[in-house]
Amino acid sequence: MSDQKILELYRNGNREKAFKNLYKLYPRIEKLIVSKGGKKEDALDVFQESLIILNRNLENSNFQLSSSFYTYLYSVSRFVWNDFQKKHDKQLILDISRAEIEIHNNVLEEKKYENAENAFKKLGKRCQQILQLFYYKAKSFKEITKEMNFSSEKIAKNQKYKCLVKAKEIYREKMEIIQS
Repeated sequence: MSDQKILELYRNGNREKAFKNLYKLYPRIEKLIVSKGGKKEDALDVFQESLIILNRNLENSNFQLSSSFYTYLYSVSRFVWNDFQKKHDKQLILDISRAEIEIHNNVLEEKKYENAENAFKKLGKRCQQILQLFYYKAKSFKEITKEMNFSSEKIAKNQKYKCLVKAKEIYREKMEIIQS
């Protein structure tokens, strides 16, 4: 069917038949989009977007078709596809950036655990034992006093505090080295 005939169908209110004929151009537009790296699903989206643009222009009474419908849809489809790719590329860059940040955060988190473990290992055996009893085994100060042979719970609390301060100090030194 000629372009003029399709245009007449559209302007006479038989839009369904006009667009049915325009859809015959789809395989050529699909070929364009696939040749530019798109998928068949992308091609259909691009083609439909191009038809929407064409429809808007046809509704404008001033619109004059100065080329064939194929040439018009081909040009519009190219622009639509380029816009789609730009948006997709920006999203891909954002996704990569987020992934890099996540990897960096995971590495930093792993370093924190590693440094905490190293700080713990640099403590003396007695401090290690006190902190394990309190944090890992969740023992009360009464139980720690008895097990570690302290003379009072107050001394056990004080020793735990000193051990914790020492561990934090070692940890902070390691973290300052990493962050600088």
